[in-house]
Amino acid sequence: MLLNWILLFVGSLTVLLVAARFFTNAAESAGRLLKLPPFVTGIFIVGIGTSLPELVTALLSISSGQAEIVAGNLIGANISNIFLIVGFTALMNRRTIDLGKRYLMIDLHYLLGSALVFYLFLQDGILTWKEGAFLILIFVIYSLYLLRAGNEDEPEETTESTPSWGKVGLILALAGVGIYFGADYTVLSITRIAEILTIPPSIIALTVLSLGTTLPELAVNYFSVKQGKASLAIGNVMGSCIFNVLVIPGTASWAGDLTASGQLLSLALPILVAASAFFYLLAQDKRISTWEGALFLVLYFIVMFKISGLI
Repeated sequence: MLLNWILLFVGSLTVLLVAARFFTNAAESAGRLLKLPPFVTGIFIVGIGTSLPELVTALLSISSGQAEIVAGNLIGANISNIFLIVGFTALMNRRTIDLGKRYLMIDLHYLLGSALVFYLFLQDGILTWKEGAFLILIFVIYSLYLLRAGNEDEPEETTESTPSWGKVGLILALAGVGIYFGADYTVLSITRIAEILTIPPSIIALTVLSLGTTLPELAVNYFSVKQGKASLAIGNVMGSCIFNVLVIPGTASWAGDLTASGQLLSLALPILVAASAFFYLLAQDKRISTWEGALFLVLYFIVMFKISGLI
């Protein structure tokens, strides 16, 4: 029985991630068909696309009465983004990553600020729709800043061919169905596995699910590094982290209150703020070295082992 649920979890999570990737690619094509600026298409569509698994999982978790899965997934995803993805990117790049662009440094301020606000709202164990509205407002301000910063940059040229509206629409529809059912069965399997192992679903979401839902960011960063765009990869991580703690809980809170208890409040939530602050301080010299990347990876495994009770 347990093996069946584990296989369902792996299969549904795979469907969720693959569908999200197809959805993101089709949405990028739609952006080109609409002649949106490349910056807007890249930052907003790719950023939202890589966070679709967390967003849909959050909405379905709350509607099924498993609100703590949401908090566990969001906190775990941001810890994974900062420690695992940044560390992996720095090691893959094999040389110091320059964070010299002005808007990347401002992103750092929003990264730390959004983590602090999320901590403030959730530290009492519940995040209401009113608090969620403030999170959305902060993201709107951040988005306006991104649009202004993007308009100041030189436009990028693209030679990619764009498919027709018919093909784009079909892919968006099929991918949307895949995202919904992938997320639905992911939440269901997590709930059943937790019941069988007598482990809180929030802990599974904090560890296994959060790692799975950060795979899109890992894939995007891998190809960014291969193309010599390591600083852009770091920017994508920061954008995803900000989206995760502002838009996802802000949107999900309108479907029902987000709740957290136990290790989520006493250990994981403070670690999220500490990870954001640590990243903020380390990036003040506008560089991330390979050695700092290695440190991030070590910290990631220490945190996961501690949360899992292995150390």
